Amino acid sequence: MSGFQRVDVTAANKGKACSVAFITLGCAKNEVDTASMRKRTAEAGFRLVEDVSEADAVVVNTCSFIQAATEESLSTIFDISALPEFERGEKKIIVAGCMPARYGGELESELVEAAAFVPCSKEDDIVDVLSRVLNADAPGSSIVYHPWEGEPAAYAKISDGCDRFCSFCAIPYIRGPYHSFTFEEIDAAVSELEASGVREVTLIAQDTGRWGEDFDTPSNTAKLLSRLAQGHPLLWFRLMYVEPVGVTDELLSVIATHDNVCKYLDVPLQHASKRILADMNRSGSRAEHLQLVKRIRDRVPGITLRTTVIVGFPGETDDDFQELLDFLEEAEFDYVGVFAYSAEEGTKASLLPHQVSEDVKMQRMQEVRDLADSISHARVAARIGSQMSVLVLGHEEDGQLYGRAMCQAPEVDGVTYLSSGKPGDIVSVTIDNTLLYEMEGE
Repeated sequence: MSGFQRVDVTAANKGKACSVAFITLGCAKNEVDTASMRKRTAEAGFRLVEDVSEADAVVVNTCSFIQAATEESLSTIFDISALPEFERGEKKIIVAGCMPARYGGELESELVEAAAFVPCSKEDDIVDVLSRVLNADAPGSSIVYHPWEGEPAAYAKISDGCDRFCSFCAIPYIRGPYHSFTFEEIDAAVSELEASGVREVTLIAQDTGRWGEDFDTPSNTAKLLSRLAQGHPLLWFRLMYVEPVGVTDELLSVIATHDNVCKYLDVPLQHASKRILADMNRSGSRAEHLQLVKRIRDRVPGITLRTTVIVGFPGETDDDFQELLDFLEEAEFDYVGVFAYSAEEGTKASLLPHQVSEDVKMQRMQEVRDLADSISHARVAARIGSQMSVLVLGHEEDGQLYGRAMCQAPEVDGVTYLSSGKPGDIVSVTIDNTLLYEMEGE
């Protein structure tokens, strides 16, 4: 897909240092992709701006994981296109990421507001796209741009794509087959983050537990994490999105052994009913999940565990749902993310019979949320009196200083409020109070 069919070229931008704004929607993986595009754009000499009204072009890095995310992406694009200079075609919108990857030519023919489309697999070409859309040669620059400059924490992708084909998920159709990045690529990215002042690196992918299995000489996530922890002893490392099969004893040993690896694991289980899991094209059962949770906690004492579950999957009965509730009550996860099933076009689950009504989905989602919150709040409160290392992140709008402990993943697990420290410091605090998911430390 060329992505340039509807470009309205003029000579207005020749010789001009054009400005570009980026808007990122969706998950942390999109944030990493945007950071990469920003870096290429800045180093090519384009001027980066935050305010859309100041930009000659806006790159919207879209999410299309579920229908609600697609709708949010479209709404953002329509809001920008309604601004006078964009409506007149004087400024351009470039749609990047998951939407053009998922919908391809169909999107190009219908979304006339966009000047170009850049699917996930073509994001390295962003400078060429901008040059053509703006009819402005990349001015060139000698700067070395660090997208995470000044940020104490950042993400690093270790692989992309997925070929598990869970029946509810569109990711394999959006991101393509699974492929690991080389250790050298990952280590270079981590080194760059460290040089820019980052103190915590969260390793992400669609499935972090499979890293290295596709190499000519296979490797694994445990070896990657161990090498990174040893090679960068001043950084914290956190691992997210590990499917159950990826939770090996070797990986748990690495987490337990290295002080700079967060004693934290995010294992998306999705459900506890064996029948529902089979329909999801996933393995496991309530009993197997409980064994996994016990094994993790036995091998890494004090570890913080997060999972995600889906309610309202086609054919989910009251008994299936009750089994999920019973499992969550017994497993006592520190954190649980809960989602209502969304019938995504092109997935096998969208064609299954016995689709659950939206009202039932919402009711079940709230019931899981209430249960998970009650468990989580008690587990967070149990931390009062403990001593923790906290990475200072910055200040809230009201001036309150905050940071994140190793037991808190970015964006999803709350923060720790502090009385002293400066961004980038790692300070030792005693937790003296909690409020729901938040902690306070002296």
